[in-house]
Amino acid sequence: MPLSENEQRILRQIEQQLERDPTFSTRGYRVPRRRVVGLSLALAGALALTVLLLGVTVWLSLAGFLGSLAIAVLLEREVRVVARERLSALPLSAWLGAANRRRTGGSGTTGPSASEEVD
Repeated sequence: MPLSENEQRILRQIEQQLERDPTFSTRGYRVPRRRVVGLSLALAGALALTVLLLGVTVWLSLAGFLGSLAIAVLLEREVRVVARERLSALPLSAWLGAANRRRTGGSGTTGPSASEEVD
C-alpha cells in the first residue's frame, strides 16, 4: 500500500529532523571491525586446529569442532549487528525510492509515460 502525499511529507520532515540531530548518529550500538576480523581469524584457526586434531584423536577433533561452532555463532551475531547498523544508516528516501521502483517495475516513475494517453 503506497504512502499518501501527506505521509511522505511527514516522513521527509522526520528524516530532516534526524539529520540535524547531532546526537542521533552517535546513539546505538557500534561493533568495532577489529572484533569481526578477530573472530574471523579465530574461526579459521579453530577449523584448521580441528582438521589437525583429526590425526590425534576424534575426541579432541570433536572438541575443536564445538569450539569452531561457538566462534561461528559469535561471528554471525556480530555480522548481523553490523548489517543492521549499515541498513539503518540509509536515508528514508532510499527506502521510499526502492519501494517506488519495485511498484513501477524499475522505472522510478509513478505517473503515465509519454507514450500513454491521459483521458
